[in-house]
Amino acid sequence: MKQFYFSEYEHRKPYRPVPFSAGRQFLYQYLATINIAMGVWYFHWRWFYSLNTEALWFSIPLALAETLAFLSTALFIVNLWSNKDELVKPPPAMVSEIVTEKERPPEDRPISVDIFLPTYTEDPELVRYSIRDTKAVRYPHPVDIKIHVLDDGKREEMHAVALEEGVNYLTREDNRGFKAGNLRNAMELTHGDIIVILDADTRPFPQFLERTLGYFRDPDVAWVQTPQWFYDIPEGERLESLLKRKIGARAGTLGTFIEGIFGPVNVGKDIFGSDPRMFYDCIQRRRMNYNASFCCGAGSLHRREAVLRAALLRYMDEVEHHAREASRDMDDPELAEAVRLGAARGFMSDTEVTPYKYHVSEDIYTSMLLHADRSREWKSIHHAEVLSKMLSPQDLEAYLTQNFKYAGGTLDLLRRDNPLTLPGLNPGQRMMYFASTFSYFAAFWMIIFLITPPIFYFTGLVPVKGFDLDFFIHILTFQIISQITFMLGTWGVNTLRNVQYYVAFFPLNIKAIWTVLKGKTIKFKVTPKDSSDQARLDLVVPQLCMIALNVAGILWYLGRMALGYEYDLMGFIIATFWSCLNMSSLMVIVRAATWKTDESRLL
Repeated sequence: MKQFYFSEYEHRKPYRPVPFSAGRQFLYQYLATINIAMGVWYFHWRWFYSLNTEALWFSIPLALAETLAFLSTALFIVNLWSNKDELVKPPPAMVSEIVTEKERPPEDRPISVDIFLPTYTEDPELVRYSIRDTKAVRYPHPVDIKIHVLDDGKREEMHAVALEEGVNYLTREDNRGFKAGNLRNAMELTHGDIIVILDADTRPFPQFLERTLGYFRDPDVAWVQTPQWFYDIPEGERLESLLKRKIGARAGTLGTFIEGIFGPVNVGKDIFGSDPRMFYDCIQRRRMNYNASFCCGAGSLHRREAVLRAALLRYMDEVEHHAREASRDMDDPELAEAVRLGAARGFMSDTEVTPYKYHVSEDIYTSMLLHADRSREWKSIHHAEVLSKMLSPQDLEAYLTQNFKYAGGTLDLLRRDNPLTLPGLNPGQRMMYFASTFSYFAAFWMIIFLITPPIFYFTGLVPVKGFDLDFFIHILTFQIISQITFMLGTWGVNTLRNVQYYVAFFPLNIKAIWTVLKGKTIKFKVTPKDSSDQARLDLVVPQLCMIALNVAGILWYLGRMALGYEYDLMGFIIATFWSCLNMSSLMVIVRAATWKTDESRLL
């Protein structure tokens, strides 16, 4: 087989889910309750007693940004409230074991499973790795498992690989609907009771099916999602080794001393922030508490009946909506009814029943529609154990491409089917789906947080009445309890890179919001699996400008102090500390823009 860069990482093993602890969960809930209460106390003070009335143009936007950030934090606290893992069930053998009594076929038969490997531009030899690992999946019963390569690239090379590996090859005349359309086409050509969706680079472990199919013993389970684990993420280089290699032995000794105080420091670890463990092991896993864990595509299993049922119900709703809109302003009831029926027939003749919506984020969209189907009360399962491995973006452009697709597709839900108003969702599901979309609006309050220190440097104005004892009591108490709560809620998971990229992604998220507001379609673009060795500072111009603005502001204020102008020392210390925190997050993405493949191979 052809060798790729990831061949040297084959030995890596996935993380294990953080074990549940009832004591830790109780402590988290206790502190989370205090955190919410203290938030109300803090913002009461913030709005009524701390605003600088001489600079309300500065003070009010910052207070509003803090308030919106706290709302996002509150949604996150609720998300992490409780752990509700589903027990793994024995793998079923027959169809009668995964359906209701009414749905049992007259003659029982083994379960049939269709495994989809959608591909477009990926190297066929890379897809071969996924095919072979999929073929190696074991199962304790003689069920009918079929593997299908879904090639939207219509490539002879891919067809040849599929034939050589003895798997089915499917393609179509056009690429309408992107990946969603590709999956829809495959559904029409296959008949499996359970559908497994992988990506072209997803390599399932042998126990993939035997650890997940048991969940479908509950006939209300619509899909099961497993974590996506990127096994090729740079592990970084120890600080001692890096300093010794770059500067010399004495510098290496300094690195050893620093690590002796702070523990191991891995420079360059997960440079692109690709590690999704916080999302899967914290966010998705805890959403099981609300039956709101959604499908993320690769590594998921679906009950065919559920996907088709969701498509049919949605189609009926769209027909009714179209007919109602066509006859809305008519006073004559008979004429309105005639127009309504005509509009319905016209819509039905021009529109297909679509198993997967033509949407760039088809996974979360289909999940939301299934959760909204109150006639069946579908359940979703998040299986916390890693059961497959995937490849991560290998340069910043690829990573930004992937995340723009996620951001735009998720935000587009607000325009198409707002989770706050979509009929059928329960309160917990509404809250969780809304939290997924609302988190991207952090870009707006993040800009305010980033420019607040420079405003102080260049104007001398402060956004609060003063830095007195009352200020420190409120802000330090609130921040300390917030950080402790966050630490307990994400216990056992390294969240530093997530926090840094949460700050640094403000330009990308604003671009995604603007694209959706203009009504533009979020174009599907396959995430590149290769990398570029060129520095791409053009991708981080806004971040570089923000860093330059903060550095210039600090130097400007230092110059004023040196020349004897009036200054606020406490304000300068706080603003500089704030600037350093902001710039440390922004520098991570700047460093990623200059990261080279050769450099990552050294780590």
